[in-house]
Amino acid sequence: MQRKGIILAGGSGTRLYPITMAVSKQLLPVYDKPMIFYPLSVLMLAQIREVAIITTPQDQEQFIRLFGDGSQYGLSLTWIVQDSPDGLAQAYTLAEDFLAGAPSALILGDNIFFGHGLPSLLAQADANKHGGTVFAYRVADPERYGVVAFEDQKVRQIIEKPQNPPSNYAVTGLYFLDGDAPARAKEIRPSERGELEITSLLQMYLDENLLDVQTMGRGFAWLDTGTHGTLLEAGSFVRTLTERQGMQTGSLDEIAWSNKWIDDAALEERAKLFTKSTYGAYLHSLLSD
Repeated sequence: MQRKGIILAGGSGTRLYPITMAVSKQLLPVYDKPMIFYPLSVLMLAQIREVAIITTPQDQEQFIRLFGDGSQYGLSLTWIVQDSPDGLAQAYTLAEDFLAGAPSALILGDNIFFGHGLPSLLAQADANKHGGTVFAYRVADPERYGVVAFEDQKVRQIIEKPQNPPSNYAVTGLYFLDGDAPARAKEIRPSERGELEITSLLQMYLDENLLDVQTMGRGFAWLDTGTHGTLLEAGSFVRTLTERQGMQTGSLDEIAWSNKWIDDAALEERAKLFTKSTYGAYLHSLLSD
């Protein structure tokens, strides 16, 4: 069964107040694109064409105005409302009908991934249909994340925001899980924080030796844009890549065209839409090349 994608773009974004008091965090700009373009681009690089986007009730209309049904990218988008943010694992119960037993790739709407070998890494994770795959990334401040605990070079535990982290490896906001994820998520009880923790779900898989934890090395970048500082850093990172290389990061149109989900004529129409911006010029250059 073909893997489906989920983007969790709900939440209240209180860590970014006051800039998120009137707009969803995932619609804020990261240099030249809305934040949500970057996680959606990751799912597209994983060759996923059916994607559910989970939003708050008040923000959903803005997301629909941005993306419509996704056909301009060769995608099929489904819209799901999250009435209250009760933890990351809640995404699986909300998306249960959409998934209909299919394996999934869940990505958080404020995460950005970059790396030359990213498509290959995603393809390996997608090939694992039984169990799941998550990615660990070395960070300087692991206490902010779910942290991997190693024993004899094997992953034994994933601990949510520990005061004394057992390692510097954080679990990124990208989770490839099999079709059992919604049923397993229903078994989770709220943590002391009152949330359905994604680490509890991952630990279920880990306890049954069904979770593969892949380490992202030096050649990859993982950015989470949950604070004012990290949001600014992400914008600067994307700008540097764009200015230095003359290539786009998070271009949904380019990925759709490269995947042959849209043809030259469709890309040219998209380029005309953005004709007054450098992004439009970039899309025109793809056709010229």
